[in-house]
Amino acid sequence: MSPNEILVWSGLAIGAAFGAVGQTTGFCLNRAVKDYVESRNLLKARSFALAMLVAIIGTQLLATAELIDVSTAIYRTPYVSWLLLPVGATMFGYGMMLANGCGARTVVLLAQGNLRSLVVLLCLGISAYATLSGVLGPVRTMLAQATNIPLGGLYDLSLASNQIVLGLLLVVLASFVFYRGMIFRHTKDFLGGLAVGLLVVAGWFATGWLAADEFEPTPLVSLTFIAPIGETIQYAMIATGMRLGFPVALILGVLLGSFGAAAIRGTLQLQGFSTPREMRRYVLGGVLMGVGGALGLGCSIGQGLTGMSTLAFGSMIASICILFGAGLAARRNG
Repeated sequence: MSPNEILVWSGLAIGAAFGAVGQTTGFCLNRAVKDYVESRNLLKARSFALAMLVAIIGTQLLATAELIDVSTAIYRTPYVSWLLLPVGATMFGYGMMLANGCGARTVVLLAQGNLRSLVVLLCLGISAYATLSGVLGPVRTMLAQATNIPLGGLYDLSLASNQIVLGLLLVVLASFVFYRGMIFRHTKDFLGGLAVGLLVVAGWFATGWLAADEFEPTPLVSLTFIAPIGETIQYAMIATGMRLGFPVALILGVLLGSFGAAAIRGTLQLQGFSTPREMRRYVLGGVLMGVGGALGLGCSIGQGLTGMSTLAFGSMIASICILFGAGLAARRNG
C-alpha cells in the first residue's frame, strides 16, 4: 500500500476502535467532571488519567526508540499565545459541558442516533474552520502574532531534570489512577482508559512510522477531533478536490465503530431536542467548542491526551484551562 493508503486504513482502524470503546465504556472527560461536581465520584476521572498515563509512557517510548519524531507535532510549537491558548481552552471546556460531551463523545453519540449530536458537530466543525482559516482566521492570526511568547516543554530541560520531572508526573498520575485499587473494581472504566491511551500511541505510530514517506512527508498526528470534524464536513462537500487522509478517516472510523458497538448492544435509538431552550444550549456549546478548540489548539482528547503525551507546556496549560472551563460550567448550570 502507498503511504496515504496506510494513513487512511490506519485512521479507520484506530477510529473504529475508539468508537467501539467510547460507545461501550462511556469514556469522556465531560462525564468525569460531572461525576466529581455532583457526587465527588472520581472513577471516570481516574479512567481519563489512566489514558493520559499510558499515552505519555507509550509516546515517550516510541520517541526514545526513534520510531517517531515528536518534535514535529503541532503541540511542540516553540511559540504559543498567552492570550488565545488559555481563553480558547476555557471556552472549549465550558462548551463541552453545555453540549453534554466533547467533540469525540459527540461523534460517538451521533452514531447511535443522537440527533442533538448532529447539530453540535455541525456547529463545532463550521465554527472551528471559520476560526482556523475562514472569516475569523485573520483576527486569530493577528492576535496570535501579537501575543506569542516562547514556551517549550519538559523536553527543553536538561536530561536529568527532564527525567526527574517526568518521573514525578508519572508517579502522581499512577498514584491517582491506582489509589486503593478502586479502578480495578470497575473493569469497564479500567479497560476504557487503557485502550484510549494505547490508541493515542497507535496514532503516533501509524502517522510517524507506518506511513512515513521521506519524499512526501505527512504531518505527525494522533487522536484529536476539532480540526478533523471540520475537515470531515468539508470533505463531504468537496471530496473530489481533497485527498482522504488520516483525520477524516479517523472520524469515519469512530462513526463506524460506535454504530457497530451500539447495534450489538441494542442501544441504537433516535433522540432529539425536547425544548428550544435545550437546542440553544447545545448550539452554543458546539460553537464554543469549535472556536475554543481552534484557539486552544485542541480538545480534551487532542490537548488532554495526545498533546500531553508530547510533554509540551502548552498542552499542560490547555488541559488545566479545559478543566477550569468545564468545572465553571458544571457549577453554574448544574
